[in-house]
Order: sequence, then structure tokens, then C-alpha cells
Amino acid sequence: MNKGYAVFCDADRHFYDAPHRLPSTGDAGHGALYEAAHRSAPEGWQRHRSGDWLAWRPVDAQLPAQGWKIHVAACLDNAESVLERVMDYCVPRGIAFKFVPSRYLLHTRNAKYADRAASGKFITVYPADDERCGAVAEELSVLLAGEPGPYILSDLRWGEGPVHLRYGGFTERSCYDAEGTLRPAVEDAAGRLVPDRRGPVFRIPAWVTPPGFLQPHLDARDATTVTGLPYTVERALHFSNGGGVYVGRHHGTGEKVVLKEARPHAGLAADGADAVTRLAREQRALERLSGLPYTPSVRDSLTLGGHRFLVLEFIEGKPLNSFFARRHPLIDTDPDPARLAEYTAWALRIHRLVEEAVEAVHARGVVFNDLHLFNIMVSEDESSVVLLDFEAAAHVDDNSRQTVANPAFVAPADRRGFDVDRYALACLRIALFLPLTSLFIVDRAKARHLAEMVAERFPVDRAFLDAAVAEILRDTGTDADVNTGSESDTGSGYLPVGPADWPQARDSMVRAILAAASPDREDRFFPGDIAQFATPGGGMSFGYGTAGVLYALAESGAERCVPAEEWLLQRVKTPASGTPLGFYDGLAGIAWTLNRLGHPQPALETVDLILDQPWESLPPDLHSGAAGLGLALCALAADTGDPVLHAAAVRCAELAAAAVAGGLPRAGLLHGASGVALLLVRLYERTGEAALLDLAADALRRDLARCKPGIGGSLQVDEGWRTMPYAGGGSVGIGMVLDDYLAHRSDDGFERARAGIVRAAQSHFYAQPGLFRGAAGMVLHLSRTTATGPGTGAEGVRRQITTLGWHAMTYRGQLAFPGEQMMRLSMDLSTGTAGVLLALAAAAPASTAHLPFLPPLRRPQTGSSQEP
Repeated sequence: MNKGYAVFCDADRHFYDAPHRLPSTGDAGHGALYEAAHRSAPEGWQRHRSGDWLAWRPVDAQLPAQGWKIHVAACLDNAESVLERVMDYCVPRGIAFKFVPSRYLLHTRNAKYADRAASGKFITVYPADDERCGAVAEELSVLLAGEPGPYILSDLRWGEGPVHLRYGGFTERSCYDAEGTLRPAVEDAAGRLVPDRRGPVFRIPAWVTPPGFLQPHLDARDATTVTGLPYTVERALHFSNGGGVYVGRHHGTGEKVVLKEARPHAGLAADGADAVTRLAREQRALERLSGLPYTPSVRDSLTLGGHRFLVLEFIEGKPLNSFFARRHPLIDTDPDPARLAEYTAWALRIHRLVEEAVEAVHARGVVFNDLHLFNIMVSEDESSVVLLDFEAAAHVDDNSRQTVANPAFVAPADRRGFDVDRYALACLRIALFLPLTSLFIVDRAKARHLAEMVAERFPVDRAFLDAAVAEILRDTGTDADVNTGSESDTGSGYLPVGPADWPQARDSMVRAILAAASPDREDRFFPGDIAQFATPGGGMSFGYGTAGVLYALAESGAERCVPAEEWLLQRVKTPASGTPLGFYDGLAGIAWTLNRLGHPQPALETVDLILDQPWESLPPDLHSGAAGLGLALCALAADTGDPVLHAAAVRCAELAAAAVAGGLPRAGLLHGASGVALLLVRLYERTGEAALLDLAADALRRDLARCKPGIGGSLQVDEGWRTMPYAGGGSVGIGMVLDDYLAHRSDDGFERARAGIVRAAQSHFYAQPGLFRGAAGMVLHLSRTTATGPGTGAEGVRRQITTLGWHAMTYRGQLAFPGEQMMRLSMDLSTGTAGVLLALAAAAPASTAHLPFLPPLRRPQTGSSQEP
């Protein structure tokens, strides 16, 4: 799970939104700005709000493009005082600075699962040059002496206070890293833009010589090591903003232990408790539970370099979440009744063991407060369980709210004490069969729907599910009965229409998309993934913004959304500085969409903007790079007959093919060699040059070399720690391009590979519904592929469409789908409702709807792809 999504949930209860959009009215814990943030800029100064930051700068300031900058950290309780003093220091001296303007935003930046590289940065000060930097840092250090603040992991600490330094960019410049991701950039010694590395470790760029005033602080940093620990650290299990969890051994006894690290003032919980406070809570709880077979024993506690460590007994086994991939029958194509019954018996037994463990903890007066699949360790013989991670635990008499929680098990705000754990146990009853309980954050009524789906597919006692739904829906005024009759993806009326009911499903999804529009916003028209906020112009983009939604509406046969088209046309005239050039994340996709929607002149003007940029430095991929740009240019050249556009498309192909020959870090359609192969195939169709097909074959073989066989004969991309079947970064996207290649040239190896890929698209369960990382991509592939065999016929496609109902939600009474991580709805093409709409449109009879550059193929004659 990507923990970064949680912070985008607070500003809107239905959709992901930027944290700074939380209303700034109300008490200090809910968006209210610091008093200093309300100050008017004095004469000669300008102030500018940008996302989480409020910047102050002298109008005539001439800052370098990069250099040593100063970060000041603060805790929630002293932040306002620190800000006032730094502001009063900087303004009279004409020193530019920016700051996080509210307690809420500072809390989110320092939370347990906040970005470790950015955590702790409260104020950024921009000295005019390196010499001045040392003096300013020292003066601020004296001014703020004794003030606590979290250690900023990406920086070098100045003395013992809250002042830190790092070399980096002052102005907004960007470049692509080795994986094709757009990153903030600095200029190296040769004048080339390279990524401004902002990881959770202090680094000095190789071409930078640190100024002499940093030497004492570098020496102090190097003096702190783990050699003072009486344990040898063997490996890291997990990192959060609060610290790490490690496996180690005691020097004297050789006992294998777990060391939990807590950084002071960092890793804040919902109640503001830092990691050190939470670790102390865990120690107290575990000591109170000492002797229980369901909890680890405390071995030791100590402090090193200001960090607190709790040493625990090492528990053998595997976390419960890992058993889903190993045991769950719905990841197979066709699980038989015996397998379903066997799994049901296993799941009921495991749940009973977890209940017994929780009851034993409750008997000692302790509320666990953070029960979920990752915090339950199952023994190797699967006969016992141990509960892990008691940092949120509390005594029942505290009657406290949950302060740390997994999104799939987070209790409603009104639950207190033992009721928090009872809610999680109820979620576990459903999650063991369909692990989709994060949807309850959006709508708890989904619990009844999921319980119905479980009852239809597993031989589970209805009373087991009834009890879960009753607990989850308690005090909501909602009927909790589970009532399963004939199999239906609408779930006794929960959904307004099932995904398989075309065109009614289309009409309902279109109404949901339009109902979610926000035409008055500058940053987006339709809500989507958090990627909308990752780069300038993200809300316009094809993958995550307006362009992709407009395309899906048009392809599905919906009426045009003229206000959204006008919104896009207006904003693409002068795109924000730093807007990416790529197809799914930037201007190339917008230009292609505008042309497709009948706006050729704005499309060509946008292409001119792209070609005026250093586009030859793009990465090779389809998502952000040369392959996507080349495909857009190739299509525009075909429509306009412009030889300049065709030449630019050919140049994109040359650059992308050369990069493939050198090896790409990722595989798949969006980020791997398959996207390059797609460009080569399309250019071959325009030019007839056989060498292009040769290059395409080489690219496809490189991606297939990254695949390995999986369950049931499926073929999936091997990422080292997991295998991926999906359309974006998995094998199904590779299979789509294989189909197009094989339309021109036969290849026995490719035929065998796509047979395995078709199997990968036929599992009964996928964790998410989205087009590129979920079930919708499987629907799209199965409805398009020219491969034959079981599952490729109409019934197989319909079965996959029906299972989309497991993920389906409602928005204003209409059919809608959750986005990535499933904590909020999404209307975009890559992750949300528009992508599902496009997939269902492509699967509709006689449809011509398709993913860009992957038009419908001539399907085999009826009879060659019959169901078994």
C-alpha cells in the first residue's frame, strides 16, 4: 500500500484532494492558518501561495538557481513561535523564505507515513550565496537555541537545534530520472540538468565541494553510529517517518530479536503523539500483556543518538496478508467447489484464532487499536497467531479514539475502547474473503454488498457474515441484513445498475462523472488520482485529468461535455511552467485529445509548444516519454499530412529504440519496452519498413524476458518481490502489443507468451478496478485480443465485467469506482471511473471504442474461442 494517499483523504470525503485545500476556517487542528500567514507583505516584498507552502520574497531579490539552503524544523506546539521569530529575522534583512502555513499541514508533513525525505521541513530560507548561508544558519541557530524539532533526514543538522542545511535547487527546474519519472532538477558541473535527489539520507552532489563552515557539523554527523548498540542489525523490515524496524541479534547471547526505532518529534499520530511517545505506549502495553502467547515479549529498551529503541522477541511466521497470494482461490481462473470449501474452513479457523488473541488482550484491559492483516503473524504450521505493533494500544479506561490505523480497518470516529477492535474483527470477517474493506471509508453500506458477494461464492455460514455487517453498520440507521438471492452484481439494490448492464451502466457512470465536475477550479475539472497534484498541469492530463475523461466520454458514445472542453482549451493556451510533455502525464496527450475532439488548431499549437522544448531528452516510454509523444505525432501527421510531424515521430522512434537497446529499468506498456514496440508497429503500418517490425520484436522480447510463469499457467511481469498481470506495468499490457505485432508477422514464441498472458487476465479477483492496475484492464484485453482459447469468448469477458461490481460504489445515486488504494473515488482514466467506462465501452457489442493507439482487432471466427 502506498501510504502517501492517506494525506489526500482529509480535504474531501469522496475524492482525493490536495491537503492544502482543507478549508482554512475553524480550529487550529482543521486547516486554520497561523497568525503570521495572515500578514500582508510589506512594501518591496511579494507573497505567493503554492500548495503546502506560503512564500515571501523581496521583489528585487536575485537568487541563485541552486545552492545551500536552510530548513528550520519545529514541533506542533512551538511552530508558531518559531515562525514569528524567523519571519522577523528574514524580512528586515531581505532574505527570501517560505513556510508551511498551518498546524494541520505541518502535522501531515510529520505524520507517521509522511514522505520521509520532506518530513520536518517547516521553513525554508534562501541565502543569497554560500558565504551568507553560513552566517544566516549560525544566527538562526542562536535565535532558535533550545527549540525542539524533528531531525530532517535529507539534511545536515546544524548543531543540536532545529536548523538544517541541504544543497539543492532554488528555482523550479525538472528533468527525468533513470526510470522516466519527472523530478526536480539541479545543474551538474557540465551544465546538464540532473535529478535533485531528495531521499531520506543526506547527500552532497559529487561535483559540489562543501563550504568549510559545514565541516564541524559533518564531523558530528559521522560520529553517530550503531556501534553503541549491544545488537548487530542484520536487515531492515520496514521504515516509516517515525523510524525503522530491524532484525538483529544480541552480541552476547546470539538471540534473534526485533529492534523498533523511534525518532523524537517525528512520525506523528492523529493525536500528535510522536514516535517516541508511541513506542513508550507499546512498551507499557506489552509489559501489561507479558506472558500471553499472543503477543511478543519485551527484551530491552535503550537510547542511541537521541533515538529510542525497543527490543522485542522475534516471532517466527508470516503476516496474514501474505496468505492471500498463497491460498486465496479467487486468484485462480476456475476454482472448484472443493477449493472454495477448503479455503472457507481455513479462513474461519484463522479468524477464530485472531478473535481468541484479541479477547485475551482485552482480558488484560488493553485495547489493541490497530488490528489489520499486516499486524497478525501466523505461525509456520498455521496453528497459532501473534499480534504485532502495539504502538497505538491503550488501556480500556482511557476510552480513547483510534490514532493510528490501516485504512481497510479504521473504525468510525464514534467507536471507543474495545469497540475499535470489534469493528476491526468484523472487517476481518469480510476481508479474509474479499479484501476490499478500505471501501468502507467512503461508504460503510458497501459492507452489506461485499458480504452478499462473499455469500454467493463461498460456502460460509450466513450468521458469520450477518454479525460482521451488523457490527460495521451499527449506529448508522442502515439495515444490516445480508440477503442473497440469485447472483447479481447489483447486490440487492446497493448499486443503481450492474457494470454488465450496457448501456445503462454507461449512462449511470457518465452522470456520476459529470456530477463530480468542479468547473470553477483552476487545477482540475474532474477529480482523479493524486497524480493530478504531482506535476503542474496534472489536472489537464490524459492519464489523470480532463483530457482522458473527455476521451472516455466520447469513445463510450456519451454526449460531449462542452464546459470541460472549454476549460481544457483555455488552460492549454498557457500551460503552467514545468508541465510535462508526455502522453499520459502532459501536453502530448492533451494535443492528441483536442485533435480527436475536433479542435485541430489548438492541438497543433500545443504540439508547437512541445517541439520548442528539449523533447529529445525525454525518457523512451509511452507514459511520459518519446514513445507516447511519437505516437501522438504519428497520428497528427496522418491527419494533417504534415511531414515535419512525421519526421519528429520517426525521431522519437529512433531515440526510444536506442534506449531499449541499452535496457530499460521497467517492463510493460506504460513504462517498458512494449510501449516503444507499439510506436514501432504503428510506424511500420505507415511506412512499410520491415526493420521497424524487427525492432518491435526485439523490444517485446526484452519485456517478455522480464516475465515468469505464475498460478494456473499465467505469465506475469516479475518485479522481484511480486508478479504483475496488469495493463499498465504488467503482462496484459505486453499482450496487447503482442496482438498488434502478430497481426503483421507470425511468431511461435509470441503466440505461446500471449496464451499465458490471457490466463493472467482471467483471475476471479483483482485488488483494484482501475484500467492500468486493475480489473478494467483485464476486461479491455479479453474483449480485444485475437488469442483463442478458454476465457476469450463473450462469456469470459462478461464474467470479468461482472466482478467489477465487487469494487463498484455509488456517487449521488450513480455508478462510480474507487481510485488507486481505494480510499476515495476517482473519475479519471488511469485509475477511476472513466477508465472503467472506456473498458466497458470497448467490450460492448460492435463497439469501436479503444485505448489510444490500440484500435479494435479482427476477432477470430466464432467457434475458435468457445468457453470450456
